[in-house]
Amino acid sequence: MTYSNTSAAIEALAAEIGEQVYLDIAKWHLYLGDAKLHTPLAEKFYPMLKDNQLEEKKVLDILRSTPIKLGGGRHEVALIDLLPMQCQVSLMDLLEDYQRKL
Repeated sequence: MTYSNTSAAIEALAAEIGEQVYLDIAKWHLYLGDAKLHTPLAEKFYPMLKDNQLEEKKVLDILRSTPIKLGGGRHEVALIDLLPMQCQVSLMDLLEDYQRKL
């Protein structure tokens, strides 16, 4: 996978994240693409992938530092608290695969 520019690479990464990773809220699955979270996350993950610096701790730190507003902004919850463990594993697998393809 060779991209002619960074924005195309980020868009491709965002699409994968948006289709494969979801929030679990009261057993409802809200995919990150539908929640409009896929692109901001891809923008945060892409530099570490490009520099071959993918580390689980860094990914988890990004998920912890990404606030999700609930109830019209009355409450904030860290993204990591809304992702099931399986989605965290899937995200790491997706990022590892993407980094190998760069």
